[in-house]
Amino acid sequence: MSKSQAVATGTIHPTAIIDPGAVVPESATVGPYSILGAGVVLGERVTVDSHVLIERDTTVGDESRICKGAVLGTDPQDLKYAGEATTLEVGSRTTIREYATLNRGTIDAGTTQVGDDCLIMAYAHVSHDSRVGNHVILANSVNMGGHVVIEDWAIVGGVTAIHQFVRIGSHSFVGGGSRLPQDVPPYVMVAGSPCAAYGLNIVGLRRRGFKRDTIRQIKDAYRLVFQSDLNVSQALEEMEKREGLAPEVQHMIAFIRSSERGITT
Repeated sequence: MSKSQAVATGTIHPTAIIDPGAVVPESATVGPYSILGAGVVLGERVTVDSHVLIERDTTVGDESRICKGAVLGTDPQDLKYAGEATTLEVGSRTTIREYATLNRGTIDAGTTQVGDDCLIMAYAHVSHDSRVGNHVILANSVNMGGHVVIEDWAIVGGVTAIHQFVRIGSHSFVGGGSRLPQDVPPYVMVAGSPCAAYGLNIVGLRRRGFKRDTIRQIKDAYRLVFQSDLNVSQALEEMEKREGLAPEVQHMIAFIRSSERGITT
């Protein structure tokens, strides 16, 4: 669809600049002074507020909203980037608040990904080659190093610095103002500089409909790993001896076993 056609429908402000190579459906809205570059693809009913820059090669899923001053799809802040073609993918129903920045990937992964139903608050930075799952909340001024993985339903408090290659497990909670140099296992709450574990995200698990027996098993796993006299390897071996492990506990075990940076304890 050309810009002239879109303006006729009233969905694109006359001051917006849309590259001929961008795809903007008639149901999308682009506000004043926003710029959409080549290779940008907006889904249905996407709202782009004023003064937004989506530089290039970025896909935004249906019904997402990009708020004033956000910058998406810019070059990665990585010295190994040599101008190769890379992308940024933002899912559906995700909100990106004011002045957040989301970079494309590098040759390493080729893309940066943010899932569905996420909330990326003001001034947060989503780094190159990172993968943010579904239903994730990044509070104000969260800053990510490259290659970070954040699984579904995780919440990261404001002004938290996440070291490159760190993973944050599903349904976990990171307190605000934290420095995170190591992985956060699923379901665990951490905070501090550097971070330390201080319990399980029980409230979140209950809100999301986890069964009582599953929560009990997760509590037992937490006690073994974080509160027993066993080291981490011994705790995992003890957990694996038990019959009828819930899939959620199996995921916790696999996450910890695959950690390369070590886990926050």
